[in-house]
Amino acid sequence: MKKVGIIGGAGYTAGELIRLLINHPEINISFVHSSSNAGKKITEIHEGLLGETDLIFSDSHPLDEIDILFLCSAHGDSKKFWENNARPEKLKVIDLAQDFRDESDGYIYGLPEANIDRIKGAGLIANPGCFATAIQLSLLPLAAADLLPKNGDINITALTGSTGAGVKPGSTTHFSWRNDNISVYKPFTHQHLKEITMTLKKLQSDFSSRINFIPVRGDFARGIYAITTLECNLSQEVVSKLYKDYYFDAPFVVISDNPIDMKQAVNTNKAVINLMVHDGKLLVTCAEDNLLKGASGQAVQNMNIMLGIDQTTGLRLKPSAF
Repeated sequence: MKKVGIIGGAGYTAGELIRLLINHPEINISFVHSSSNAGKKITEIHEGLLGETDLIFSDSHPLDEIDILFLCSAHGDSKKFWENNARPEKLKVIDLAQDFRDESDGYIYGLPEANIDRIKGAGLIANPGCFATAIQLSLLPLAAADLLPKNGDINITALTGSTGAGVKPGSTTHFSWRNDNISVYKPFTHQHLKEITMTLKKLQSDFSSRINFIPVRGDFARGIYAITTLECNLSQEVVSKLYKDYYFDAPFVVISDNPIDMKQAVNTNKAVINLMVHDGKLLVTCAEDNLLKGASGQAVQNMNIMLGIDQTTGLRLKPSAF
């Protein structure tokens, strides 16, 4: 059994991570750190875990007593953590913040469908962003085949649930504002564009198309539904085969021949994709759970790969039946 620790244990991603790890057959949780909740039962904050765990939040984080550390704090806090703490040489780290997604300081970008061979030998993993995961999975097969347009635009609109904004309440996350409402934020400038472009250029070195990404706040709690359109001269049959061949050994990417909806992915670690070619255009729709495949589920998937065990271990989660 491997021992893990969690920093930033009170947030949504940490709650999902705890839920996964307490049921993981190869893992024991040694500590869940939260300085503001130290001494409280985990279930006082993550109430859905009532009856599942007796863990208590800790104000200490003995790094020399664990094998794997998950960083679940806010963006920017991971770098601060390492400024104040020494990392034991053999400690593996999976960071769910954006601090090292540029692969600085020895981190490997943890998108298994693009980097699985590098993840296998890595000690430091930067977990991808939630939007970035859905968008990259929508485009990876084209980039790998050098088929992304050399010129022109790639247009993406993606809706996300309120949990994507984190547990700390804000003016755009309160129920009374979010319910029965929809709004655009950070159009064309969202921070996930950097990691998306980095990955696509590694697969297709001459990629230079402009990505017009419009994030949208949805009036639901969890899930991402990404809608991508771009120029495409391939037939429906060729595109379908291209994607199915690329993802043939990717256990969490499902290519559907029928139109998809978000509920097919929510509460699972799946990314569900549908493709439609029409009049020289390709429409790619991708649905995922922003807290699972977009965050904690993917972090556990990366951990499994790093440990050399089946990447699906602990992640065969069931979607809603309706």
